[in-house]
Amino acid sequence: MRMQWLKRHVVLLALILGAMAQSAFEGGALAADPAPANVLLVVGPSLHPAGTHEVPANARLMKHCLEHAQGVTPMRAEIVTAWPKDAAALKNAATVVFFGDIFPAQTLPEPQRVRTDLAAMMDRGCGLVCVHYATGLRAQDVAEDGDHPLLRWMGGYFATGCKHHQSVARVMRGITMTPEAVDHPVLRGWKAYTFDDEPYYNNYFGPAGPAKNVTPLVTSMLPPESPRKEIVAWAVERPDGGRGVGIVFPHFFRNWEIEDMRTFALNSVCWTAKLEIPPAGVRASLPNLATFAPGAVDAER
Repeated sequence: MRMQWLKRHVVLLALILGAMAQSAFEGGALAADPAPANVLLVVGPSLHPAGTHEVPANARLMKHCLEHAQGVTPMRAEIVTAWPKDAAALKNAATVVFFGDIFPAQTLPEPQRVRTDLAAMMDRGCGLVCVHYATGLRAQDVAEDGDHPLLRWMGGYFATGCKHHQSVARVMRGITMTPEAVDHPVLRGWKAYTFDDEPYYNNYFGPAGPAKNVTPLVTSMLPPESPRKEIVAWAVERPDGGRGVGIVFPHFFRNWEIEDMRTFALNSVCWTAKLEIPPAGVRASLPNLATFAPGAVDAER
């Protein structure tokens, strides 16, 4: 009788331990396979000639790179050409990446709604990245003293045609992008490179220069004939917990072939989405650039 009692309890204990082990295994599997981070890629208006800016193609290329990135939490990227009316799309975005001529929150239809939605996203700690001309604001976009929410959301901007400050846009040959000597995750896994492009310089960071929460990431000695150290990419860690990065290049679509530049851009997007950046940086190989259907891979010379 006692032997039967012991056998029954041994079987019951084995079943309990088995269930606990299965639960632990499933929990571990879930922990090892987190839900993808959502990245919203916003395509704003652009009128530049083929081979330059290539705003829709840039977004398609970025989506490919993010969804095929190595060494980082999986990501899901959505491309939009109109600001989403679906609240869930905005709520679920870990970061927003803007492409366009001028900061698209100023140029998309219903700009006031876009900026209101974007302000709410920033308040909850959503990330923000602007690429090349999408870092730009005009005199009609800013206050007389240059104030604009983008100054806080991203830490600075390219001031074009403004009364308070005048940044410079100019195509130059043989210019070098140099990572700053700071310990920042966005600088992992890439090195200085030289290219022909149009990185904006004399960018605006406020009347007193970059704020304490703004970190210069990439500098270049510009212009070539009278060089001085210029900030051409920077990061901000906002009081709301969000992160922003401004990148004032590339102008030429062909420059996405430069792996060091791609790694820097991917690091920037992933960092603003609050993902861990691996020591080797975030990497993604590319098919032929024509795959992304630009007007031209290269600008006409």
